[in-house]
Amino acid sequence: MTERVLLIDDDSHLLSALRRQFDDEFDLVTATEGAAAIEAVRTGAPFAVAISDMRMPGMDGVETLKAIRALAPDTVRMMLTGNADQTTAIDAINHGAILRFYTKPCPTDQLREGILAGIEQYRLITAERDLLEKTLTGSLKVLVDVVSMNDPVGHQLAVRLREWVRLLAVEMRMSTRWQLEIAATLIGIGQVAIPTEITARLRAGEDLSEIERQIVERAPEAARNLVSNIPRLEKVAEILYYQDKGFDGSGFPPNGPSGDEIPFDARLLRVLKDLAVASAGGPLSRAAFTALEAHRERYDPRLLAGVRMALEKTLSTEAPTVIEVPLASLRVGQTILSDIRQTNGHLILAANSQISNLQLERLRNLRRIVTFIEPIKVRA
Repeated sequence: MTERVLLIDDDSHLLSALRRQFDDEFDLVTATEGAAAIEAVRTGAPFAVAISDMRMPGMDGVETLKAIRALAPDTVRMMLTGNADQTTAIDAINHGAILRFYTKPCPTDQLREGILAGIEQYRLITAERDLLEKTLTGSLKVLVDVVSMNDPVGHQLAVRLREWVRLLAVEMRMSTRWQLEIAATLIGIGQVAIPTEITARLRAGEDLSEIERQIVERAPEAARNLVSNIPRLEKVAEILYYQDKGFDGSGFPPNGPSGDEIPFDARLLRVLKDLAVASAGGPLSRAAFTALEAHRERYDPRLLAGVRMALEKTLSTEAPTVIEVPLASLRVGQTILSDIRQTNGHLILAANSQISNLQLERLRNLRRIVTFIEPIKVRA
C-alpha cells in the first residue's frame, strides 16, 4: 500500500505503539506537534490520511487539521483523542472537516478499518480529480489548437503562461492549480468576440476609437460567458473574468473588487499576462520586470515579488542555440524562434510557439497550396 498516513500526537509512547501495530500495513509518518505535522504536509509527498490528537502543546488538533485541509484538501482527516466532549467533536467536524472521530483507547481493528476507509476515500477523490483534469485538459487542448489557427499570437501567449503557471506551482510551493492552468490555456478565448480588424490594429499599436476600445476591454467578459457553459469550470470562468483587474481597483470590470478581494489566481494571472506582454513575445528579461515595477500599484506586491524571484532563476545570459530548417522538416514538440509566415506576409504561427500535432498537420496541408518564407528558425 503506497499511500502515506500521518499520525499526530504529543504522546511519543502512543505513536510508538501505533507504529508497531501498523508499520507493516501502512506507510506511516509521525509528528509530536501540529507545526511539525504541517511542515511534513507542506514539504513531503502527499498523505492519504492524517489522524490527530486534540490536546497538544502549541496548535491543538482542530487547528492542525484545519491547516492540513488548507494545504492538502485531498488528505482525509480524522481525530483520535481522549477529550471526547461534544464541543471538541463539533469543532473537529466543522473546522477540520474530518471523516472519523475516535476516542482513546481505540481498538486496533476499529482504527485499522478507519484508516483503510480513509485511504479508499482518498483514492476516490484523487481518481475523480485526475479524470476530471485529464478529460478537461485533453478536450480544451483540442479547442485551443483550433482557436490558435485563427490567432497565432494569442496561442503563443497561452503556451507561455501555462508553462509559467506550472513552474510557479513548484517554485512557490502552491497547491495544485489546475484551474489556473486551464485559465492560462484559455487566456485568449475572449478574443473570438473581437472583430479581427480591431485585433490587428490593436497589435499593430494603432489608436482605437472609444467604441473599439470598449469592445477590447470586454473580452474577459466574453471569455467568462463562454467558459461558464462548461460544467465544473466556474472558477476558471471567474479567473478569466478578472484577468485584467488591477490590485488598485483599476481595469476591467470597472466596478469590480480590488486588493485581496480579487481571486488569488486572477491576481497571479494578471502579473504573468502583463509580464508576457512586456516581453513582446521574446525571451523573458529583467527589462520586462522593470516595466511592471513602473506600474506596481496594479499588482499584488507579494505575488509580483514572488513571481520575480521564481522566474528570474530561468533567465539565461546565453542566447538559445538556433538552427534553420525547411518547413517540411518541422517536428512535433519543436519550439520555433521565428514567425511562420506565408510569402504574402500572412502569419500562421508566432515565434516561441511549440509545434503541436494539429498545427503540424495544418502546415503540411497549407504547404501543398501556398508558399512560405523559409527556412524556419527553431531551438536546437
